[in-house]
Amino acid sequence: MEGGKPSLALVYQAVQALYHDPDPAGKERASVWLGELQRSMYAWEISDQLLQLKQDVESCYFAAQTMKMKIQTSFYELPPETHNALRDSLLTHIQNLKDLSPIIVTQLALAIADLALQMASWKGCVHTLIEKYNNDISSMPFLIEILTVLPEEVHSRSLRIGANRRTEIIEDLAYYSSTVVTLLTTCVEKTGNDEKMFIKVFRCLGSWFNLGVLDSNFMASNQLLMVLFQVLQRDETSTNLHEAASDCVCSALYAIENVDTNMALALQLFQGVLTLETAYHMAVAREDLDKVLNYCRIFTELCETFLETTVRSPGQGMGDLRTLELLLICAGHPQYEVVEISFNFWYRLGEHLYKINDAALHTIFRPYIQRLLHCLARHCQLDPDHEGIPEDTDDFGEFRMRVSDLVKDVIFLVGSMECFSQLYSTLKEGNPSWEVTEAVLFIMAAIAKSVDPENNPTLSEVLQQVVLLPESVHMAVRYTSIELVGEMSEVVDRNPRFLDPVLNYLMKGLREKPLASAAAKAIHNICSVCRDHMAQHFQGLLDIARSLDSFALSTEAAVGLLKGTALVLARLPLEKIAECLSDLCAVQVMALKKLLAEESTNGKSADPTVWLDRLAVIFRHTNPIVENGQTHPCQKVIQEIWPVLSETLNTHQADNRIVERCCRCLRFAVRCVGKGSASLLQPLVTQMVSVYQVYPHSCFLYLGSILVDEYGMEEGCRQGLLDMLQALCMPTFQLLEQQNGLRNHPDTVDDLFRLATRFVQRSPVTLLSSSIIVHIIQCAIAATSLDHRDANCSVMKFVRDLIHTGVANDVSQHVCPLSLQHEQDKHVCPLFLQHEEDFEVRKQLIGQAMEQHGQQLITQLMHSCCFCLPPYTLPDVAEVLWEVMVFDRPTFCRWLENALKGLPKETSGGAVTVTHKQLTDFHKQVTSAEECKQVCWAIREFTRLFR
Repeated sequence: MEGGKPSLALVYQAVQALYHDPDPAGKERASVWLGELQRSMYAWEISDQLLQLKQDVESCYFAAQTMKMKIQTSFYELPPETHNALRDSLLTHIQNLKDLSPIIVTQLALAIADLALQMASWKGCVHTLIEKYNNDISSMPFLIEILTVLPEEVHSRSLRIGANRRTEIIEDLAYYSSTVVTLLTTCVEKTGNDEKMFIKVFRCLGSWFNLGVLDSNFMASNQLLMVLFQVLQRDETSTNLHEAASDCVCSALYAIENVDTNMALALQLFQGVLTLETAYHMAVAREDLDKVLNYCRIFTELCETFLETTVRSPGQGMGDLRTLELLLICAGHPQYEVVEISFNFWYRLGEHLYKINDAALHTIFRPYIQRLLHCLARHCQLDPDHEGIPEDTDDFGEFRMRVSDLVKDVIFLVGSMECFSQLYSTLKEGNPSWEVTEAVLFIMAAIAKSVDPENNPTLSEVLQQVVLLPESVHMAVRYTSIELVGEMSEVVDRNPRFLDPVLNYLMKGLREKPLASAAAKAIHNICSVCRDHMAQHFQGLLDIARSLDSFALSTEAAVGLLKGTALVLARLPLEKIAECLSDLCAVQVMALKKLLAEESTNGKSADPTVWLDRLAVIFRHTNPIVENGQTHPCQKVIQEIWPVLSETLNTHQADNRIVERCCRCLRFAVRCVGKGSASLLQPLVTQMVSVYQVYPHSCFLYLGSILVDEYGMEEGCRQGLLDMLQALCMPTFQLLEQQNGLRNHPDTVDDLFRLATRFVQRSPVTLLSSSIIVHIIQCAIAATSLDHRDANCSVMKFVRDLIHTGVANDVSQHVCPLSLQHEQDKHVCPLFLQHEEDFEVRKQLIGQAMEQHGQQLITQLMHSCCFCLPPYTLPDVAEVLWEVMVFDRPTFCRWLENALKGLPKETSGGAVTVTHKQLTDFHKQVTSAEECKQVCWAIREFTRLFR
């Protein structure tokens, strides 16, 4: 912090401004200044002094929060000899401030807990605290607060205490857990009916259950368990206490997930929860939704805990099917929020039964699923006075989507056809109200695709009846019936006689504003599935596409219609495709030309993205089958469109969003015609490089990777593509070398290494022989620590593929599943396509690169995965280490040893991070690994020591 340590008066003034300045700019300035103070060394002393002064709630809260933050993130700043003084000071503060504000007590409790976890010299902290405060009733609230947050902080991501210290702490807490439970029991006995104390006790007990350190036999016979259920059974229990008790029971149920090893406690909880059915009905009768939701959470957690027992021995012992009855009682509650709580359990039950695939078990559980589906259909009903179409985006719309997903996952237990037929018969035989009809159609739409369409008279009959629905029925019924028709496109494909009536029905919907987007989506589905049958209707599709904006379509629906049209276009005879594609693109091209003309006359810039997106979807999905030697039918059209795209790109070159859409459009155009876009290569690259020098939009790097993918194996194009890479790299490196450049521009990192990877795959020797490779490798090493999913994946993939070019001779065989996962392009090709003759050259060039950068790479990778990267990135790191090891195992062993020597062996709190044995074991596991996944397992375990 500039200007030295600020005075307390100045800090107090800033805190006052933060909370009370009426001017938002003043608040912002105070916030920035206080943030700087919190990051400085002065924060320790100043926050301690503010807490001593106890001037007001705001300054004390700021000080307590600062103290907690410093201990969490900057504990290393304090020399070990100050740790005891800090602990004593915090305990004094919490005692002095216990009556000022609960939020201050919580912040100080967190600070004390985080200190205890990091301070290895503070042995038996739980015992120390209980000894110090348990006889003073006024200290009990803050003591219990510390004991609540302590187990919660053990797995906090803010503290990197490492697996060794964490294990030591968990063992310590387990040792003292019965002391804590005894303290909590005494508390309840001493304080009588003090509701606030009960809430604190239940929260604390839940926290210890969550950590999994309570002795289940001790808890099974403990008085607290009985008190919990008494509180939940009492009708007069307040909402806050009820919630705390419910949370605690849920934590207890979660803690005994392994029922067989916690039998005594499992039995107590099982029997205790079954006694709550009456209390649930009482809450329903009193219309107390908060309590109803709490009971449903408990019943669901009970079912989740005993799921395997229920499937293994249904109806016996703790596999008692009354647990499912409880959930179905909840499903009968009129509020849909209640049944929604249980969805995850029903998913898991369906998944278990699907894996076991036992017909006898299916028979046992089928009635429960049938009842669930009946409840869900009722919950999906719109209000009788609802007007218009169903809303997709509100809470109820999202609930219906989740119902649809759940129905798809459990329908196999009932049988798709049987359920579909039953639903249809309720419409056919009864005379249901419109809202019942709509809900039934909605559930039918969810399962339509899972019904076998082959020779199925019921499906045919449903389709026939739906398309005959009169326009006088409720708008919502028409909307959902259109969705159902879209889901039945397989039936239309098997029964082409339905195509005309279905299209007529959907065209009626397309002309009505509320139904237009649903009808467009259904037409898109029909086009996707019935491509061959739809070819005869192409002219009709083209007419729709030409007048797209005369329909009230969402952007997504309009693009979907064009996608369907393009899919059908690709099935036309080859000689017709060029003319039809030109017609399909003409509307968008004319619109772009009009925008450009308007801009040149009045200087106002209009947004072309809607037209660019439409062109992109047409190019993306027009994929005719072209034999070798034939000219691609789309080539001429794309050449004609190029000048308009080029001019649009130039006009909007400063606008990242529009440039991105231009590049996307060009990407699909190039992919559409492949080598047929050769005439565009020179002008496109020239324009990309020219604009990139001024406006470094990362999408140009992405587009560059597409060009390398298409042309990188053409001898005549390699040098030009390398020149493009070098020209694009210079502004990129300038951008990334700025302060926090890598962190601030992850898209650029992602796209740069995607481009470099394509070069490695298509023309490795060209890249490896160039002067730019050294800079790319250095940038990659620096970027390995970047905690950004896509960017990090691209960097690791580049390094892995680069080294692999020197490992495998017949490299076309090496297709890494991870790299295909990362491939976002629809144009997925083998990872490497070069031939064997240049292997020795590649091997030599990689050898030189590894000699120069190998040690730095391994050191940086080990540092990154211990201190910077989240666990999901570790398989990618493992693949890089594996490739280096396969390339040169003896040298790799030395590099890894040096990297491990540089890692810290102790935390700033004096705890052992990693022992010598753990280092040597890890080194041995990695260097003796026989496959990549063994390296990955070893890294996963090793990096836990630093988290």
